[in-house]
Amino acid sequence: MKLATVAIDGRTTWGLVEGDNFLDVGAVLATRYADLRAAIAGTLAGVADAKSVAAATPLAGLSWLPVIPNPDKILCVGLNYETHRKETGRAEVEHPTIFSRYSNSQTGHLRPIIRPRVSTDLDFEGELAVIIGKGGRYISRNEAMGHVAGYSCYNDGSIRDFQRHTHQFTPGKNFPDTGAFGPWMMTTDELGELAELKLTTRLNGQVVQEARIKHMIFDIPRQIEYCSTFTRLEPGDVIVSGTPGGVGAKRTPPLWMKPGDIVEVEVEKLAILRNPVADEAT
Repeated sequence: MKLATVAIDGRTTWGLVEGDNFLDVGAVLATRYADLRAAIAGTLAGVADAKSVAAATPLAGLSWLPVIPNPDKILCVGLNYETHRKETGRAEVEHPTIFSRYSNSQTGHLRPIIRPRVSTDLDFEGELAVIIGKGGRYISRNEAMGHVAGYSCYNDGSIRDFQRHTHQFTPGKNFPDTGAFGPWMMTTDELGELAELKLTTRLNGQVVQEARIKHMIFDIPRQIEYCSTFTRLEPGDVIVSGTPGGVGAKRTPPLWMKPGDIVEVEVEKLAILRNPVADEAT
């Protein structure tokens, strides 16, 4: 299944993407699930049956929201491709590098990524997002994939000068409307094996990042194992699994996103997440 959160005529809802249509399953199951996060916690029970009576809206008429607008937590994995680790000059590490994003830093497919008025150092980071389906603590690597509900595309837009203010990444990763998430999540049964899938970022049509999921330093089971050790993972939580080399900050001269640009993150067989770039309103 492809599941998305959208706004229709000012009303937030969630449902299924099938062909060129969005099926408003959220309206049908409103008494059971308040939102997509709640539906995931309920193992998506009833979703397949509800689609037969759900109202259809053409995708062209949708206003896309972040797939999970209100996750309990967003955990981001830094420096998780060797090409990116090397371009940053960081040392090899034994454990994943983890930082957090806040839910209000996110934006949806086709919505602007906002360059804040305090910086011009707006960078792209194309990533695979992992959506947790079954919560837990101390999840073993062998059991980890059973806790995954599905996957999506993510652009971990970064304000690099604020990220470099200290050794902590948090400020540069949490400006409003910088973390693009979407357009939909695809459940694990539909997407299948991940290892050979290609992750590509394009800026104004030019490829700026490219890698296969198998090139991660710490794979998804290891990420889940590690994160579930220091926090309880909840249904609807998002793990943003790392970006390949090629980020704008490490180019000569730096390649910053600017108003008028179009940035795309594509995960093969999954989706293309597309966003324009705009300046923060004054």
